[in-house]
Amino acid sequence: MDGGKVKRRLAAIVSTDVKGYSRLMADNEVETIKAIKSCRELLFQKILAHHGRVVDSPGDNILSEFSSVIDAVQCSVEIQNVLQKHNKDFPDNRKMEFRIGINLGDIIEDDERIYGDGINIAARLESIAQGAGICISGSIYDQIKNKLSLGYEFLGNQELKNIIDPVPVYRVLTDPALAGKLKYKCIKDNPQYKRKKWLAIGLVLFILIGGINIYLKNYTSFNHTERRKIIKQKLMSLSIPDKPSIAVLPFMNMSGDTEQEYFSDGLTEDLITDLSKVSGLFVIARNSVFFYKGKNVKIDQIGRELGVKYILEGSVRKVGDRVRITAQLIDSKTEGHVWAERYDRDFKDIFTVQDEVRKKIVTALAVQVTSFDKKRIMVKKTDNLEAYDYYLKAKDLCNTIDLGKLEKGRKILIEAIRLDPNFAKAYSAMGKTYFTQWIFGPDKDQAILDKVYEWAQKAIEINPEEPSGYSEMAHYYLWTKQHEAGIEKIKKAIALDPNNAEWLATYGELLTYSNNPEQGIDLITKAMRLDPKYPVWYLYGLGHAYFLTADYDNAILNLEKAVDQDPGFWPSHFLMAASYDAKGMKEQFKIAAKKVLKENKNILHEKWEQRLPYKDPVQTKKFVEMLKKIEKYK
Repeated sequence: MDGGKVKRRLAAIVSTDVKGYSRLMADNEVETIKAIKSCRELLFQKILAHHGRVVDSPGDNILSEFSSVIDAVQCSVEIQNVLQKHNKDFPDNRKMEFRIGINLGDIIEDDERIYGDGINIAARLESIAQGAGICISGSIYDQIKNKLSLGYEFLGNQELKNIIDPVPVYRVLTDPALAGKLKYKCIKDNPQYKRKKWLAIGLVLFILIGGINIYLKNYTSFNHTERRKIIKQKLMSLSIPDKPSIAVLPFMNMSGDTEQEYFSDGLTEDLITDLSKVSGLFVIARNSVFFYKGKNVKIDQIGRELGVKYILEGSVRKVGDRVRITAQLIDSKTEGHVWAERYDRDFKDIFTVQDEVRKKIVTALAVQVTSFDKKRIMVKKTDNLEAYDYYLKAKDLCNTIDLGKLEKGRKILIEAIRLDPNFAKAYSAMGKTYFTQWIFGPDKDQAILDKVYEWAQKAIEINPEEPSGYSEMAHYYLWTKQHEAGIEKIKKAIALDPNNAEWLATYGELLTYSNNPEQGIDLITKAMRLDPKYPVWYLYGLGHAYFLTADYDNAILNLEKAVDQDPGFWPSHFLMAASYDAKGMKEQFKIAAKKVLKENKNILHEKWEQRLPYKDPVQTKKFVEMLKKIEKYK
């Protein structure tokens, strides 16, 4: 570009892309490409009709520019309207929803291409827009606020990535009833609020001064018991998802034989897995529902605590070659029965019964099952009932960190594989035992981690549609610092089982270690919603991600919960120490440092430079430096 002939001009820049494009491609590349082609044609027509110009259109993104701000906004609104009609006949998980960001800024033109910060701002606005939504900058709003029959919601001054100054952002509201209205996402941004603020301050100060003794008394009595109570209340106030939501409680073992407990538990887990593959359902994870096993808790309380509308409960009686299964679907609010059934069958029909129960639930909840859902559900476990029985027995032993039980579980899995060499889930379960051993055992030999890869690879080779092998492979790739490969594998697992909380949390962990903790926070939070009784490593993962974003207050908040849940989990103490150190809280740092050394007596002798899976070596260096600082308190 010739510096003396630079062309500068003001333009309205529109950035557009598809929400969930990666998921759509993972589900079905061919159909997604067809769909995006048809949508792009619609967009190009609208842009041309409103005197705009398409500047670039890589992948799912379309960048266009307009000389008129009004044309740019009207075009964007019409695009969303026409896409809404276009998407009407598609299932929710295949809708092609576009996000649009619009900014007014100075651009540099070079031949057919344009450059400038204004383009970057439009792209950032598009990334925070909702699916089928439009976000505009303050510069756009100032130009159109009184000229179009639209409403707006002020989202505040947003810190946008790689943009120096905060940008005022507005969401466009197309509902005719909201035309001409301005809403505020945060009440503090409302001018009326600001006018009333000073009057309120005087009253608040009076109350504070008059009641300071009571305040101090209440403050000093706030202890860990109270904190747990608040956390529990927050958990009990989970909102019900938009889609039908369900929790499958552990089926009761009615066989009169405690050794048959593994079978009723295994049946429950398989039903959860099958239902979680239906994209139109919201299914609570195994970990949370098994919290209620053996407890006498009312259905409405479980519904509140897990944030679901429906509860499935049942029982299993297995005697010889016969099995009786009862199941009932209950509305958690009314405690009324939506559906109930009893099955008396031969044990050889167990897989058919599982399919029937799943179909009855989906029908009762009027859930649309897509072709992708059917494909996921139809993935076979095994046709060999004896191998299946061995697999269920092994799972009961393998859901632990006890190395002795893991070894027993492996021996049983070997029998399952001997009976059915094509039982993919048995192979991935074997890989999981080795990963558990490597993470929680004292021996960090690479050969153990290699076993994870070997068994996971066998599972994938046997059945590429079985997701569990990809999950174990993702763990292997993370801890061998092959981050991109790990992300690819966990995305595949999630595409095959979209409700799996553990895999969402694993994806968040991978992104956190890969220099993307912001997205890690989002994914781990989603995992926590699917698994409200989440394991301690979710809390640690969330605290870790917040720590890497330098949000030390939120890091400490989550790590305190982690320590409260499992005081012996030393990584939580370590990150708490690092967070306290970053905030200059010397006494708290000293206490946390001593707890680290107490819970892991070998920490100073382990080879962290080689083991830590950070993509950025700077983060590894910071970890080691913190370790040296903690060492002084041994």
